[in-house]
Amino acid sequence: MKRLLRVSLDIFVTSVVPIAQCFLIGMLLDANLINIFTLTYPLQFVITVLKSIFGTGANIFACKENNQNVIDCGIVLGVVVGGAIFGTVACQIENYIQFMNMDVEIYRIFGIYSVMQLYLQFILQLILTKLYYKEENKKANQIAIQFNVLTFVFVIGLAILTKSQILTVAISLLVLFIYAVLLLLASIEKFEFEFHLFKSITYDSVDFFNGITFILIYLFGFKNVFSFGEHYVLAMTFVTLVTDMQWDILHAIIVVAKVDISKKNFVYQKHLENAYKLNALIIASIFMMVLLFYGKYQPDLKLVALFMGAEIIMLVMYPIYILKTCYLQLEYSAVKTTLNKEIANLIRMILSATLLTPYCVSIAQLVSMCYQLIYTKIFWLKKEDKLENLPERKAECN
Repeated sequence: MKRLLRVSLDIFVTSVVPIAQCFLIGMLLDANLINIFTLTYPLQFVITVLKSIFGTGANIFACKENNQNVIDCGIVLGVVVGGAIFGTVACQIENYIQFMNMDVEIYRIFGIYSVMQLYLQFILQLILTKLYYKEENKKANQIAIQFNVLTFVFVIGLAILTKSQILTVAISLLVLFIYAVLLLLASIEKFEFEFHLFKSITYDSVDFFNGITFILIYLFGFKNVFSFGEHYVLAMTFVTLVTDMQWDILHAIIVVAKVDISKKNFVYQKHLENAYKLNALIIASIFMMVLLFYGKYQPDLKLVALFMGAEIIMLVMYPIYILKTCYLQLEYSAVKTTLNKEIANLIRMILSATLLTPYCVSIAQLVSMCYQLIYTKIFWLKKEDKLENLPERKAECN
């Protein structure tokens, strides 16, 4: 549980800073800027895809193949590829905003900031992932806190002092890029060009393909919701803001499970018990955030209740199938597990894009999760005997 909480702390500070920034920037500069969060939300899954290859996949490869060279190579390649992708989106920010049915003049400047902040968060994720697999969780906590405190202080401080979007964004990004470069220089121990792309994707194939489909799901799903009017945009933004951090934190369940599975030290019931302890804290925090921020933005209460109800149901379902998915991918069949996860995502993507209702995203997610509960249960029953005979020995991975 201690490791789970340490990883959760990293995710918490990394998630809460963009959320807090959106709330405060909206108060300090322009109330509309709170919607920046949902504008660039689909791009968070670009991080998922890239981290899956150059972070998690590379580290699992290092454990299973006893080859440490790929880890730092993965970080360097990830920084380059991520820079090209996020840089292109930032340069095309006006087209992106128009595609999302939002106002270019209102969101252009902080749209660029949000895209580049996601890139910097991706660099941070690569560094933290390396530390998790080296079991240096305390050091990971320190770096995550330092990076995000610096991010928050500069953006909000400059917004208060200058009242200028351009100055706030320009100075903040300059400082954060310098800090990110220093972090990279301190984190890369050696660089030998050796990377196994296919195996890195295979070892984390569920998250890799999941990220790709989620980009499409939220691009077209949010575009669909936003077409119904501003009150739906505000309600969806509000619910996303008070639940996104919690969904991010739950990713700690996956991180810790994959580390233990890779090292042959996985006990399903213990992981499930710890996951639900974390889940209880998560759900309690959602209700606290609603109470704290509802009065300020006052979105449509009925819409919020409907969107929120779907989120709570899905949070309760999540630990049951995600732990099984992690195990089945690494110890049963990466192909079968990934294929079924993508079938679930395809169902979700089609429903998100085609249902002519502002609740399309929530309905699609609920149907997709039900499918995942069913297929993981079926595969799990086939492999229970193997789970019971897992070796106690830890693999050498440091």
